[in-house]
Amino acid sequence: MFQTESYQGSKEKNYPIVVKQLEALIQDEPDTIANLSNASALLNQFLDNVNWVGFYIWREDELVLGPFQGLPACVRIKSGKGVCGTAVSEQKTQLVADVHQFPGHIACDAASQSEIVVPIQQNGEIYGVLDIDSPNKDRFDEIDQKYLEQFVAVLERYL
Repeated sequence: MFQTESYQGSKEKNYPIVVKQLEALIQDEPDTIANLSNASALLNQFLDNVNWVGFYIWREDELVLGPFQGLPACVRIKSGKGVCGTAVSEQKTQLVADVHQFPGHIACDAASQSEIVVPIQQNGEIYGVLDIDSPNKDRFDEIDQKYLEQFVAVLERYL
C-alpha cells in the first residue's frame, strides 16, 4: 500500500527518496503500463507546481500518448516536433524555461509555461519520453534534470 508522502527539505534530499520509491513500486511488476501509470502518479504527487506528468511511447515512427496525470493531452507527436519530439530526435533531455520561446512548441495545455522532457531508451533504441509541464516559467532546473534522468534510468531497467 502506498501513502501520500509529505516531503520536507531540499530537492537534493527528496529526489533520491522518490527514485527509491519508484524502484519499490515497479521492481516486482512486469506490466509496463502499470509501471508507467504508477511512475506518473508518483511524480505528480511529489512535484509541486506541475500541471501534467506523463509518458509518450514510441510507436511506428511517432510518440503516442501513454499513462499520465493531468488534463487530456495531444495523442500523437512526430519526431522533431515540439519539446517531446525534439527530445526524441536529439536523444537528450530538453529543459525549457519558457515553452512560448521554444520553436514549434505544441500547446496541449494552454496553462503550461515550462517543460522538461527526458528520453527513455530500451536496448539502445528510443522507447519514449517522460514529459512534465508546469504552469510556472523557469520551474525546472539542472537539479530536476539530474534526478529525473535517474528516475528514468530506473524505469529503463524494468521495461
